[in-house]
Amino acid sequence: MLKDALYGGINAAVVTAMNADLSIDLDRMAAHCRWLLANGCNGLAVLGTTGEANSLGVSERIAVLEGLAERGIPAAKMLPGTGTTAMTDTVLLTRKAGELGCRGALLLPPFYYKNPSDDGLLAYFHEVIQRVGGDIKLYLYNFPQQSAIPFSVDFIARLLRANPGKIKGIKDSSGDYANSLAYVEAFAGAGFEIYAGDDSLLLSLLRKGSAGSITAASNVNCALGAEVYANWNNAKAVAAQEILSATRKAVTSVPLIPALKTLVARNTGDTRWLNIRPPHLALTEAQRAALLSAFDASGIRLAKAA
Repeated sequence: MLKDALYGGINAAVVTAMNADLSIDLDRMAAHCRWLLANGCNGLAVLGTTGEANSLGVSERIAVLEGLAERGIPAAKMLPGTGTTAMTDTVLLTRKAGELGCRGALLLPPFYYKNPSDDGLLAYFHEVIQRVGGDIKLYLYNFPQQSAIPFSVDFIARLLRANPGKIKGIKDSSGDYANSLAYVEAFAGAGFEIYAGDDSLLLSLLRKGSAGSITAASNVNCALGAEVYANWNNAKAVAAQEILSATRKAVTSVPLIPALKTLVARNTGDTRWLNIRPPHLALTEAQRAALLSAFDASGIRLAKAA
C-alpha cells in the first residue's frame, strides 16, 4: 500500500442531494458528507460522475463547493471533480477548489472531441496547469467508458515529465485490474497515487501498492472499505473484501446513481433523496426490489444516518 498519499484510504464519489424542483439541497448533501466522514471515509470526491456533475452548470458546481465549506465540510477532505469540456471552465473550477482549501482536484479529459492525440491532450493539460497555478494537485480521472479517452501509461509518463510536481495521481474507473496494475507498477514507486474506481479491486490493488479507492458504492459501503484498508496486509481484510465486492455487484446490477440514491433514501428515511436529474430516472419498483434484495443479501450492516 502506498503510504502518505494525500487522499489515501476510502473516498466516496458523493451523491448530490436535490430538491423536488431539481435544485441542489446543500443542507442534506452536507449531512451526508458528515455521515460518510464518520463512517469510514477519508475523503469526499464531490462533483464526480456519481454526483451528476455533468448535469450541473458551472455556477451550481461552485455553489456546491462553497456551500459545503460554509456548512463545515473540511475543504482539505474534498477532492472535487473539475474537469469539463471547456478549458476555461476547468481552470475556473480548479482555481475555486484551491482557493477554498481543497488539496486536489479530479480532472476528466476534454471528452467531447473524440480520439485526440497524446500531443493534443498534453497541450490541454499544460494549459490547465499553467493557468490554474497555486499549490493544488491535479488527479487524472480515467473513465474511458464515459469519456472515450483512456489515459495510457506512456501518456501519463510524458505528462509527469513535462509537469513535475503537479499531477499527483489517478482514479481508474476502467474496472480493468490489469490497467490499474500497470499504473501501479509504472508510477507508484515514485509516490504517484493510484485509486481503484471499482470496490472489488481494492484489496488486490492495495497489496500491489495503490493508495486506496474512490468509488460510487462508498456512499453506502465505506465502513467495509475502511476495514479492508486498515487490514490490507492481514487476513481480516479478506472477509471484508468479499462483502465489499458483493455490495458493489448489488449496486451495479441496476442503474448506479438512482440505486445509490435509493439506498441513501432508505437509510435516512428521507424520500427526497430519490430526486434525480434527467436523463437519469428513479428506479422502477422491480429494480428497487432487486437492488434491496441483493444489497441486503451481501451481509452488510449500515450505520443509520442521523
